[in-house]
Amino acid sequence: GSTLQQSVTSFITSIVTIVGILIMMLTISPLLTLISLVSLPVSIFAIRPILKRSQKYFADQQRTLGQLNGHVEEMYTGHSVVKAFGHERKAVEQFDAVNEELYEAGRKAQFISGIIMPMMMFIGNISYVLISIVGGILVTQRAISIGDIQAFITYTRQFTQPITQTANIANIVQSTVAAAERVFELLDEEEEIKEVTTHRLAQAEGAVAFEHVDFGYGNDLLIEDMNIDVAPGQTVAIVGPTGAGKTTMINLLMRFYELNGGTIRIDGIDTREMSREDLRTTFGMVLQDTWLFNGTIRDNLAYGKSGATEEEIIAAAKTAHADHFIRTLPDGYDTVLNEEASNISQGQKQLLTIARAVLADPPIMILDEATSSVDTRTEVFIQQAMRRLMEGRTSFVIAHRLSTIKDADLILVMNQGRVIEQGTHEELLEADGFYADLYNSQFSEKEVV
Repeated sequence: GSTLQQSVTSFITSIVTIVGILIMMLTISPLLTLISLVSLPVSIFAIRPILKRSQKYFADQQRTLGQLNGHVEEMYTGHSVVKAFGHERKAVEQFDAVNEELYEAGRKAQFISGIIMPMMMFIGNISYVLISIVGGILVTQRAISIGDIQAFITYTRQFTQPITQTANIANIVQSTVAAAERVFELLDEEEEIKEVTTHRLAQAEGAVAFEHVDFGYGNDLLIEDMNIDVAPGQTVAIVGPTGAGKTTMINLLMRFYELNGGTIRIDGIDTREMSREDLRTTFGMVLQDTWLFNGTIRDNLAYGKSGATEEEIIAAAKTAHADHFIRTLPDGYDTVLNEEASNISQGQKQLLTIARAVLADPPIMILDEATSSVDTRTEVFIQQAMRRLMEGRTSFVIAHRLSTIKDADLILVMNQGRVIEQGTHEELLEADGFYADLYNSQFSEKEVV
């Protein structure tokens, strides 16, 4: 912004001034104009290596400034964690180290770019002396009048001024270029694939099919040849170790990621042939990581449904067993959550996100470890609420506690991006495979405890 407002304006003014003065100088004496112009390539030749060296330091300055800001933000937002682990001294040492690096990079960048202006003035003064000598010789030979020499010297001074001014803003431009590199890095990222809306999905029934789905980050495939067929109203549980690809599968379903190959269909329609808005309004999500914005509890719940009435909001809160704790807060449903929503507990946040999903009443529900932050008693209530919520709609449930998904219509067991087993709880236990091992290990651990 500062480069566009100041530097570019100054640069344009300098160019116009240089052209005007050059024309006036040529009308007085082409020979003296040639001597004056020799200083330009000499200046460029002298400044070029300096500019090259200083650019590296300007880039370092921007990088370390980013590191310093990131460090300060992390230490403030994680203040209680820093205190709990006695990390204050190490955090200060880390800050001092990055700060010193920033100081060194800034000092070198400013020092090297600061040499530019004095050097330009020095070269300008040499050309000024040469013009005075050659002009004096021409006057003695009566080839030019002394008045013309004085005018030419004045023009020479004015000619070097915009060039010096241009050199003076070089350090601002360099700093901008270093900062712009980071911006261009973001701008050069691959664009989201443009929507091709050939089908409208008004009210989905909830049939979901994965047909030969391939997905990976770069060339390495994380999910390969995945085939799943889910009927409307079915509850599908997805289990497997951490990093098996459970959440990735959900992200593919909602088209947060694009497929490498294959097709995902909802009610027989390819998800790439409908708008992202139509697709995503078909789903309701309750994630392990809760997200609530700065505002009242009422506004946070109503976010799930446009134009929701007070009765609908309270009914959704009761279904999610959130109504009781909301009414115990000082302002009830008008309680304002702060930026981090840290004025309520993690479990209470989870209940609010569940209530929001209940209010949205979507055809397909996604529950990603939805009860991970609540106590066992509340979990039982939420399970009952979830069963009511999942009635008559397709549901995808990611769970680590296998006891919570025994009643699922279909259990998909994932490992290393593949669905290695699928079936009901009883069928998978009878198969005595990966799922049976997972299930038995959870209960054997409890017995040991």
